[in-house]
Amino acid sequence: MSRRFVPFIFCAMLLALSFGLVGCSSEMEEPTTPTYKTSLAKDEQRNSAYGKEFPQQYELYLRNNQSSPEEARKTMTRFKGSIPFHKNDNYNELPVGYPGAGQPYLKNLWLGYPFSWEYNEARGHTYAIHDILEIDRINQYGEAAGLPATCWNCKTGMIPKWVEEYSDEKFWSMNFNLLRTKDKIDMVDHSIGCAACHDPQNMELKLYSIPLQDYLKRSGKDWSKMSRNDKRAWMCGQCHVEYYFGEADYGPNKKPVFPWDLGFNPDQIYEYYKDKGKKNADGSPTAFFDWVHPVSKTPMLKAQHPEYEFWQDGTHGAAGVTCADCHMPYMRLDGKQKVSSHLWTSPLRNEGMIDNSCRQCHTDKTADYLKKRVEWTQQKTYDQLLTAQELSVRAHEAIRRADEWSGYKGAEFDKAMAEARELTRKGQFFWDMVSAENSIGFHNPAKALDTLALSQQYSRQAADAAIRATNYEIAKDLEGNIQDIVPPLVEWTREMQMDPQIMEKHVWTRYLKPIPKSERYWRLQDKVGTAPVTTSSTN
Repeated sequence: MSRRFVPFIFCAMLLALSFGLVGCSSEMEEPTTPTYKTSLAKDEQRNSAYGKEFPQQYELYLRNNQSSPEEARKTMTRFKGSIPFHKNDNYNELPVGYPGAGQPYLKNLWLGYPFSWEYNEARGHTYAIHDILEIDRINQYGEAAGLPATCWNCKTGMIPKWVEEYSDEKFWSMNFNLLRTKDKIDMVDHSIGCAACHDPQNMELKLYSIPLQDYLKRSGKDWSKMSRNDKRAWMCGQCHVEYYFGEADYGPNKKPVFPWDLGFNPDQIYEYYKDKGKKNADGSPTAFFDWVHPVSKTPMLKAQHPEYEFWQDGTHGAAGVTCADCHMPYMRLDGKQKVSSHLWTSPLRNEGMIDNSCRQCHTDKTADYLKKRVEWTQQKTYDQLLTAQELSVRAHEAIRRADEWSGYKGAEFDKAMAEARELTRKGQFFWDMVSAENSIGFHNPAKALDTLALSQQYSRQAADAAIRATNYEIAKDLEGNIQDIVPPLVEWTREMQMDPQIMEKHVWTRYLKPIPKSERYWRLQDKVGTAPVTTSSTN
């Protein structure tokens, strides 16, 4: 090459490099979604109405109706599925060959609270209304629900309409059953769907959750200024979160509140609850609790489904991978147009779903490898979950035995028992934060295992404190397999609690008060009896 061409080539390379640096240094533009102008009314709530405008997305949404035993064989993953089996056993209504992931002590740990009557694996969003109307937690044996209208909050997009109709002050504490009839709500058309995420007239992402709107407002976050990625995550974060029913001393009675003012971690949420209970006569706050466990007399917290809290600082959340990236991956129905899947499900269901979601980033891994890796993580979490659960049971039983111990009680007895109850409350809440979180630890393996390790630590310390209160006299009674000391409650329903003779059959159910006998009054949306008005004595 002639030397006279070298300076020219060198200058050309510098010029090209400078253009490249300018290109790399400029900020990437925020992806934009298509703009729409629909014919829908601004307050449209019916899923079928959206379906006429967006038939492909609606077809995918209707695929959430997969829950028959035959279909379940195709849709179940190792730990989850769309059959509403009882989560405290490993066999109820499960497809043949499915190993199950039951937690045998759920009814024991929630005894005295409606969750102990029935707690099932969730089905698709299309069944949200049907399943809440059918579950034993909502009173089907009387006119009164026993639970407030708050329980509708994550079951339908109708909430803004109802709050406008009845007022924010009154709606949340209304009787749940007042809104269950056919003239108030359609089980199919008003189930969680299009209206929960989209503005009907332009299809922009829109919050329907009033509790989330309240949180964003008090935390100084402006929805209109959020990135598209954040909005996509918050769509699921409207419901897949921990929350509680607020006390009247702090705002509208029973209105759901997201307890994130101190942070998203279990210890921060637990700390938040310490002064959110009913106020004393002098105006001082008390610790919030959902119910008092009848066996240990401990004020308890019931965790909900904190997927958002675990995801947001997990591996994927920290990397900016949102819920929609994995659970609503892009696909082509007609081989041409790319649409976001509205079949909200686990990517582990089949190899094609893993390809559409996981392997968009993990291109160097096979679908089989990724599935086995996720299941390995989940199995580790599940094993520790069962250990934490048994330790919580042991803590309650230790307090029960210490309470009823008739020997000498020293000056430190009451202090030790108060310590035991506080640790039992904390240990069970930390277990429940993982138990109620629907990824079996996958959304944040480190946080899940750390939370369960702390749960086990607190529950052990709780049992130790109760044993110490009796000068170690009850220690021998708590030795051995906990399932021999306190058998799991496989069967326990609202109807069983109407029969004092049945209540005598298990050592723990003897501590409950029987509820009034009543014939079945509700079957889904229809009144089928003339039962008297009753309220639960355990709520």
